[in-house]
Amino acid sequence: MKQIALYGKGGIGKSTTAANLSAALASQGLNVMQIGCDPKRDSTRMLMQGRLIPTVMDLVRERGDAEISREDIVYNGFMGVRCVEAGGPEPGVGCAGRGIIATFQILERLGALHADVVVYDVLGDVVCGGFAMPMREGYAEEVYLVTSGELMSLYAANNICKAISRLSSRSRSTCRLAGVICNAKNIPHEEELVAEFAERIGSFLIQYIPRDQVVQQTELNKKTVVEFVPPSRQASIYRELASRVLENRRMDIPAPLDIEDLERLAYEYSP
Repeated sequence: MKQIALYGKGGIGKSTTAANLSAALASQGLNVMQIGCDPKRDSTRMLMQGRLIPTVMDLVRERGDAEISREDIVYNGFMGVRCVEAGGPEPGVGCAGRGIIATFQILERLGALHADVVVYDVLGDVVCGGFAMPMREGYAEEVYLVTSGELMSLYAANNICKAISRLSSRSRSTCRLAGVICNAKNIPHEEELVAEFAERIGSFLIQYIPRDQVVQQTELNKKTVVEFVPPSRQASIYRELASRVLENRRMDIPAPLDIEDLERLAYEYSP
């Protein structure tokens, strides 16, 4: 079982990337599970044709975890991708990271945490131990950073590298940085900037995803690009990413940059 996690700044496009990656992997005949680790519960929405599925945490609050069945929390989406949403506490109450922990424990108890590829779509920066749990507890063995060429996006990616580096130092840890994905904002020299950032932290740019209006069009139609316009250039890019992820054997312990070095790097590529 290949277990990968997508981390990056909030709003950078992790869920769009994860859903299209899962769709592309499933289109290759693989058994795929995607787990949304965000209280917004929108990670799997495009795989479910716009449906917001019940979250594990909502059901735990309603019934208690002992009363939850596999059918209550695992839903089949596009091409059979099995979709799960962890959910979280009520706004302003409790720790959202606990929803991730509870979700994994329940999936394991039900014997549901299995697939050729499990894709974890994880909320924002690693500022809480709960959100780092997929890495810390050996669920996410391969971490992909999703970033653009914007400074704050690179800053978040660099912070996540600090967590990966710290967790990778543990003797039993299997967590490694598998690569960087550039989800572009159409900034000048963006691909070159992100590629150099990846190299400087000791990794590599596995895929450049250009900004394309077709992504917004497909989401308005409540589908992934891979499902809605499979012949499109953008769909072929997601399929290419899926193939590269499957074939990737490079796993690194990153070396995060000092903030001053990161800012200098961004400045070098500024228009």
